[in-house]
Amino acid sequence: MFKIRYLLFLCLPLLLLSWQTDTDLPVKQQVTATLKADILKEAAWALKQDPVTVTTETCPRSSGGKHDFYSEGDYWWPNPQDPNGPYIQKDGLTNPQNFTAHRLAMIRFSRIIGALASAYQITGDKKYVKQALWHLKAWFINHETMMNPNLQYAQAIKGVATGRGIGIIDTIQLMEVVQGVEAMQNSSLIDQQTLVGIKGWFSQYITWLTTHPYGKDEMNAKNNHGTCWAMQTACFAKFTGNKEVMDFCRTRFKEVLLPSQIAADGSFPLELKRTKPYGYSIFNLDAMTTLCQILSDKNDNLWTYQTPDGRSIKKGIQFLYPFLKDKNTWPYAHDVMHWESWPVAQPSLVFGAAAYGNAEWLNTWKKLDHTPKDEEIIRNLPVRHPLIWLN
Repeated sequence: MFKIRYLLFLCLPLLLLSWQTDTDLPVKQQVTATLKADILKEAAWALKQDPVTVTTETCPRSSGGKHDFYSEGDYWWPNPQDPNGPYIQKDGLTNPQNFTAHRLAMIRFSRIIGALASAYQITGDKKYVKQALWHLKAWFINHETMMNPNLQYAQAIKGVATGRGIGIIDTIQLMEVVQGVEAMQNSSLIDQQTLVGIKGWFSQYITWLTTHPYGKDEMNAKNNHGTCWAMQTACFAKFTGNKEVMDFCRTRFKEVLLPSQIAADGSFPLELKRTKPYGYSIFNLDAMTTLCQILSDKNDNLWTYQTPDGRSIKKGIQFLYPFLKDKNTWPYAHDVMHWESWPVAQPSLVFGAAAYGNAEWLNTWKKLDHTPKDEEIIRNLPVRHPLIWLN
């Protein structure tokens, strides 16, 4: 009898382990298991890519120089009444003739660094770090190919503006670059001089974001643009150790973004008024939850914060979740473009699941598309490699 009990005692941990399901594992382990094959495949692609920066292709319509990022307003078109005059706006309808090369290069850069950093986290193989460094130096260090740390010529409009604050949203793509550097910086291949150079670039960009009129305009934007200013500024401030700007972004989340953008029921009224209410609601929720992921710590947890009248980021997820699970239940107008491409594996579900221990949200995320092909969706997906964001 004693031997039987002893054997049962020895086998108990194995029995318990065998009863454990995937959904019992920590969120980061589940995310790794879900994404591993896709990550290694994308990283294999990234290992073969040469750097492409803003200096690779220029636009004759840009008022800036070779090293300046340039893009043109999406929803601006030639005026049929005055074909050679200033462009006119058609909200929600993208002009395919506008210059997008720099934006696409930055998205590509973000994908490359996100994939390489994720693969490095999984495997520990330094070949991924070596390749990432080549691209990082091209964008931020090499004087021949680097980008100037501002967005003075983004979202230009022919005959109207050489650049606008609204263009700042384009650099949300640099967040996964920063997060990738964070994930790889323990590697012996990343020397201090390079790290200081990259952080110096982002310190200069933060100064521009917080002092230039375009930056201030975008900070004060009432919809997802204001959210994205806070999200990326907080990300870059955390990377560079700028506690003052981090605290400013925390306060802005509590006192401006939540009260002005989330309704009592958790919806985003300003996004619901747009011609793409579904996609913009998803995008804004992703941005807000990413902001919470960036700034929350043991001393100030934005995930649990509520306004005096009860608005919270949790209510935002709870409102939108049923429509992410089944968009056929969406009771509002359908988006004029890209309706069929949403939703994908939204970061709000991963971050929300980790913050609140909600297994259902994570299981829904697992079932959604992790490798979207629609350029509009990729552009509006601020976090495509959640593994490097999870602790």
